[in-house]
Amino acid sequence: MNKKISTSIVASLLIATNIYATEELAPITVTSATKTAQSIKDVTSNIDVITSEEIEERHFSSVTEALNTLPGISFTSNGGLGNSSSVYVRGNDSKRTLVLIDGIRYNDITGLSGAPFEHLMIEDIEQIEVVKGAQSGVWGADASAGVINIITKTAKSGTHGDINVEYGSFDTKKYGMNLSHKTDKYYVKGSIHKIDTDGYSSFVAKKSSADYGKRGDKLGLEDDGYENLTVNLKAGYNIDDSNKIDVSHTIIDADSNFDSSSADAYNTSSTKDKFSTISYENKNDFATTDIYAKRSEFDREYYYPAYGSLSEYDGVVKEYGVKTNIAYLNDSSFLVLGADYKSFEHKNDLNEKYNNKAVFITNSNKFNDNKTIITESLRFDSYTKFDDKTTAKIGIKQYIWKDLNVSANYGTAYNVPTLYNLYSYYGNEDLNPEETKNYDFQVEYQGFSVTYFNSKIKDMIDYDFATSKYNNIDGTSTLKGYEFAYKHNLGADALLSLNYTHLSAQDSDGEDLARRAKRQVGFGVDYYGIDKLHLNVNGSYVGTRYNSANKAGAQTGRYTVWNSVINYEINKTFSTYLKVDNLFDKYYQTVDGYATAERSAYIGLKATF
Repeated sequence: MNKKISTSIVASLLIATNIYATEELAPITVTSATKTAQSIKDVTSNIDVITSEEIEERHFSSVTEALNTLPGISFTSNGGLGNSSSVYVRGNDSKRTLVLIDGIRYNDITGLSGAPFEHLMIEDIEQIEVVKGAQSGVWGADASAGVINIITKTAKSGTHGDINVEYGSFDTKKYGMNLSHKTDKYYVKGSIHKIDTDGYSSFVAKKSSADYGKRGDKLGLEDDGYENLTVNLKAGYNIDDSNKIDVSHTIIDADSNFDSSSADAYNTSSTKDKFSTISYENKNDFATTDIYAKRSEFDREYYYPAYGSLSEYDGVVKEYGVKTNIAYLNDSSFLVLGADYKSFEHKNDLNEKYNNKAVFITNSNKFNDNKTIITESLRFDSYTKFDDKTTAKIGIKQYIWKDLNVSANYGTAYNVPTLYNLYSYYGNEDLNPEETKNYDFQVEYQGFSVTYFNSKIKDMIDYDFATSKYNNIDGTSTLKGYEFAYKHNLGADALLSLNYTHLSAQDSDGEDLARRAKRQVGFGVDYYGIDKLHLNVNGSYVGTRYNSANKAGAQTGRYTVWNSVINYEINKTFSTYLKVDNLFDKYYQTVDGYATAERSAYIGLKATF
């Protein structure tokens, strides 16, 4: 069997079981669970990892599509590529999940939906870490549902590069390049990727219309195109064996057409976001210390020709901090101490801002020949706009027999209102942060896991139609359920992946929250039995889901979508693939009145050197 493909199988199983590495593969290391590097087998939190091998073999069109393959994750979208998307983590929508790009905040403080997932390209990603459950004890506000840490590719020793091109349905063109050089003293890495597509009409007939089920071209609707240019630069310099400096900078420049939920339109949007960081690291026999500065810039414009109006959003997040990692007890335990300062500013007409100061500590210990792992986190946050807040998290993992382990976690968290929630025309300056309490319990054994989760949110922030403003909902909303995940080799040449999520998401009155599916199934089969060839069939089933709260509005679930990928390694330099999405041309909507793609095909070529 092809060695590269064989390694990918091992990687998939490693993610599922958190077992020790084989001789062929180093342990998967994650950083987002405790703000320091850990082997995934030592993490008590529920965590899933999407590796670069999986991304390369599945050729996902977007980060949202990749996340949708994980248990407990679902999404909705207002149309095709470039249109607003929401990712739900165990029923919590995007604004309750902290999203990072190389550790830099990607949550847009000028908007309502948290991170703009629709503009995240996937070709330059090394790893996506998804930590589920309340994480404010580690990360502070906006992490009540979890943390998604997107890590871009890094430089490897020597000079390396790759070039990729893709063409497919809706006149979609993708092309990009990664190039890096690394020595013992320094490294540099750059990537540039672009997508240009004519797309399809975002608006289609709603379920109540007689035209429901017809595509946009059959209804005479105009296509909504999308362009995205993403550039990532990284560099580092080793001053000596104990000191180094790293910098990174990401630019996302995107333009899209979009429709309203009630009509075909010619609305346009422009996004020019920038994310930068510089860090200094010192290592000695006692500790590893990082001093860092980070900056997130959000610059969005929306033009509505029907009204002749232009809406502009310009926000900046600045972060400065220090973090020290101290290993002790023969490196079986560690302590993370740190402090950070963040300022949040919305310019334009609002011209409002607030800031946050915090101190945090995380301690992790291994006992009983490393079979018992306990991790505790505590964080204190002081805001100029909100009351001070202390949050905490505790987790335990116990390896019982070989690969059989159980883990449990409990955490408190909170979410602060965005500047738009507070100061826009629909805003409310009296809003209070949401407060969350979350616990989960998981059992894992050789590729199989079952997880129960329960999250209670007090003073949930939502739009109040009675007052036409954002308000805190009285009482406590409850999101709970369970997940099953299973990955298993079928003989020597095939891999089966299955997951199932059952969710109950209700407000304080016991009414179902909108756009959450009760049940969701993900599945995939990979076959590697033919030399240099990889075949994959994958898909998902979405159960009952309503467009509005309390089972109101259109029913937008109860459908299955199948996809397929064929990869072929031509030689050591060139590889090619064919991908078909929505294999059986299923018609469905994730949001009533917004389109999804019909059956579509894409062919690509990659050169690696």
